[in-house]
Amino acid sequence: MSLRAWLAATMGALALLTLAAAVSLVVLTSVLDRSASTLGNSVEGVRLAEEVEVGLLSHERLVRERLTSVPLDAGRASREVLEASLRPQLEELHRIAATDAERALLDDVRRNIDVYLAQQRDGLQARVEAAGPPLDKALNGLEQVIEVNVVEARDARVQAARLNRLADTVGLVLGVMLLAGVIAVTFLLRSIALQPLRDISQAMRRFGSGRKRTRAPEAGPTELRDMARTFNEMANSLAHQQEQQLAFLAGVAHELRNPLSALKLSTALSGRGGAPLTPERMERTLALVGRQVERLDRMVGDLLDSTRIEAGKLELRPEVRDARELAREVVELYRSGDSGHVLQLSLSETSVLVRVDPARLEQVVQNLVSNALKYSPAGSRVDVAVRRVEEEAVLSVTDQGIGISEDEKRLLFAPFQRAGNARQRAPGVGLGLSVARRIVEAHGGRIEVESQPGTGSVFRVCLPLAPVVTRLPEAAPEPASPLPPPEGTLH
Repeated sequence: MSLRAWLAATMGALALLTLAAAVSLVVLTSVLDRSASTLGNSVEGVRLAEEVEVGLLSHERLVRERLTSVPLDAGRASREVLEASLRPQLEELHRIAATDAERALLDDVRRNIDVYLAQQRDGLQARVEAAGPPLDKALNGLEQVIEVNVVEARDARVQAARLNRLADTVGLVLGVMLLAGVIAVTFLLRSIALQPLRDISQAMRRFGSGRKRTRAPEAGPTELRDMARTFNEMANSLAHQQEQQLAFLAGVAHELRNPLSALKLSTALSGRGGAPLTPERMERTLALVGRQVERLDRMVGDLLDSTRIEAGKLELRPEVRDARELAREVVELYRSGDSGHVLQLSLSETSVLVRVDPARLEQVVQNLVSNALKYSPAGSRVDVAVRRVEEEAVLSVTDQGIGISEDEKRLLFAPFQRAGNARQRAPGVGLGLSVARRIVEAHGGRIEVESQPGTGSVFRVCLPLAPVVTRLPEAAPEPASPLPPPEGTLH
């Protein structure tokens, strides 16, 4: 599982817990608010019902006192005030009623009060005595309203207490779950992510301190495993490069020691006074010295070229030349020596003009021909051909040598890389093909290779053709100073 997915799942779980806690608290708060509102309405209903009862009883008392000693005008004013306050109180009771039954009961109370008040307007003693039943019904109805509101208040209080306990339980459970989730996330984050990251950091630190065999454990999420795998690949690559460098230094030392030993031996043999120094012996000694010096010069040249290429300071002096002439010069050079092979040259009938540095292109062709001779059996044929293919000049070198496998092709042009068979067949440090490829690429071309083990190889150098310049006839030639040859730099 990747670290991103793990963190997303963990954060999602914590977010769901937080959302559940928030929703639960909102729902419980809403229900508690309704319970508190119901409780408040019930208390208000009880208060209003009692006030209506008190008002009715006060009104009935004033009606009875009207017949005795209370002045008519004063009693009428008090009754009117009481009658005016009863209607708003009844309307408020009707508004806050919680059930239809309570509202129907309040409607009956209102009708009885209206009947009672209508009977009291004339103030007759008979009507006063007859007003008792409506008043009693109204008072009984108000008592029932009070009882209903008391029951509702009691139920609301019980429900509020139950919801309060439920809110405490839900809050405690969700709090415990969130705390457990945070602890679990912290522990898992430490074991899944932080510990592998610490192991990778320690491996990098040990590798940087010189313990080159240190590798990071590939554990933990996908991202950390990829990081550890990348570090291990880098460490293996650096170790491989170090081995190659050591092998290169050993190879250079060995390759330098062989010609130096031959030169030292030749000098020692030539300087001995006991043996006569005949012309034949001198000729063989000079030939040996020449071959060893040429070998040293080629090796040092490859090293210098490789260094210049890596530094981006390999200078090119291009000019338009016929690729056929360059190939012919290289073949004639190797034909003049006793290589023990048959060199076959095949050239195009028409000129193949390319814009190249002649010395560098000859160096490339010499390297390819030299490799073909070194890795081919004695007496075999090496074909060198130059032809035009569409808009390119193709110089090919074909041998009947040991061939190259597909795995070896991938490292064929890498510096200091030599195939196993090549190391056994011929000496060298593995720079020739690397330098040749970089030179060809600097000219805008490429090197291609076709080979199978045991069937020989074909190396092709493909270069762009030089543009053809058509010269127009001039009326009067004018003297002109030659331009210096353009120079290029390989980057």
